[in-house]
Order: sequence, then C-alpha cells, then structure tokens
Amino acid sequence: MEMVLRTHRALLSRLLPDVEPEDVTVHEGQFHLVVIGSGRVVCLPRTEAAAARLPRRAAVLRSLAGFDLGFRTPEPLVEGGVDGVGEPSFLMLSRVPGTPLTADVLDDPQVADAVAGQYVGLLTGLARAGADDRVRAALPAPEDRWRRFATDVRAELFGLMSADGRRRAERELAALENLPHLTAAVVHGDLGAENVLWESADGLPRLSGVIDWDEVTLGDPAEDLAAIGAGYGEGLLRRVLILGGWADHETRTRIAAIGGTFALQQALAAHRDGDEEELADGLAGYR
Repeated sequence: MEMVLRTHRALLSRLLPDVEPEDVTVHEGQFHLVVIGSGRVVCLPRTEAAAARLPRRAAVLRSLAGFDLGFRTPEPLVEGGVDGVGEPSFLMLSRVPGTPLTADVLDDPQVADAVAGQYVGLLTGLARAGADDRVRAALPAPEDRWRRFATDVRAELFGLMSADGRRRAERELAALENLPHLTAAVVHGDLGAENVLWESADGLPRLSGVIDWDEVTLGDPAEDLAAIGAGYGEGLLRRVLILGGWADHETRTRIAAIGGTFALQQALAAHRDGDEEELADGLAGYR
C-alpha cells in the first residue's frame, strides 16, 4: 500500500484532497490497483491494456447508473491520462458503501435465506436490464463466446502447461462445447464475494451494491450463479437456485461447465494483459 501511495502521491492528493493516507485502503484486483477513500475510489490500471479499457469501462458504468437495478453501482466521476501523456491513467468513481460478507455469517439459516433472496433480486435486476435497449447498446454480446474461449486457451495457454495440465484443461473445455449461446441478461462476469457489498439492517445483511464491472457482458446468468457458488459454497448456491426457480438440471450443468473454467479465464486475461503474477496464479493447477 505504501508503495502505491508514494508512486501516485501527487495524483491521489489532487483526487482525494481531504483524505489522509492512513484513512485510505488499497485493494489489488486482477486489472487495477484500487485506492479507496471515504467517498471516492481511484482505479489505477495495472497494465497498458487495462488502461486502454478505462474509457469503455466508464461508458458501461454510466449506462448501468442510469438503469434501476435495485442496488448501487459505482458512478464515474473523473477520467484522466487515457491518452498516455502526462499523468498516469486513472478512473475515479463514487464509492459504494458496505463490505463483503464473510462466509461464516451464512451458518445462520435466517441470514442465509435473507442473502439468497437478495441474490435472486440482484440476478433478476440484471436480467431485466438485459432487455433495455440502452444497456444492450453499451455491452458486448460475443458470438460463440465459449467455443472461441476454448480455442484461445488451446492456442495461447497450452504451451505454458504441463502434459497433465493440458489434459485437465481439455476436460474442462470439453464441458463448454454444448453450451447454448445466451445473451438475454446482463452478466457481471466476476460476481465473487469480494465484489458484492452489504450493510446491516435489523440484524440482517442488506445488499448495498455491486462493484468491479470489468467483465460485464450480455450472456448466460449461469456464469454469475457459478461465481456465487465459488464464493460461498454449494449451500448458498442451492438456496439461490431454489428461490429463483433455477434448480433445473440444464442450469446446473451450465453452472458446472462455466465454473470449471474460472482459473483458465483468469489466466487467459492475464496472459493478454502481460500480468505475470495473475497468470501464474491462474495456471497454478496446470503446471
């Protein structure tokens, strides 16, 4: 944290003038270093590729902010440095209040039911947004996404894997072959526990907002359901599926297939961005 604050001291002093260094938190995400102040957040891209994506990220967040999802999303406030001249690239956002839930709170069935119900509301809001022309115009809907992903993993990552790693990856990629091409819903794409923020109301968690929309697309809600399961386990996922009416075999099959490729998704994105640390983490089970 100290290195980030030192390196970007002049920029952060200008963007967060009333915040003392001891009052900020620095979070290291896959694509950005995120400096969190009391009411604002400054995203500093980790790579040139991430910097080049900042304008699109801001445009997507503006579209989402104009649509009532039923929860808060960060709103772009200031963009800078995207031309590569002068100050570093950055995107300053409004801060969404709340903190991630820890898995142990879900040991209480009442809490787990309340959280599951709000996840159903979250996913329903994203599905509703997927029908809005303004939102659809701002988001990609890649054709044959999973087949293209499998092709790209074989071409770009297999040379970095051991023989056993390639066999494991082939099994995971084979599960994607028969996935349908779905684009009706907005898909967050990284709906892990750390990106969903909660406050407390009457002793129970209340969904406050969702952050980190770098991977948002039009696609299959099974991807977000898989992330819920990866973050909180099968118990909460089962509750969400039942409450949302998604507990059918077809949906579960899609969830399992997509969730099985999360490490490969991380590795492919890191490889393209030149992020060796994230690449090594994503490929740890394939070497």
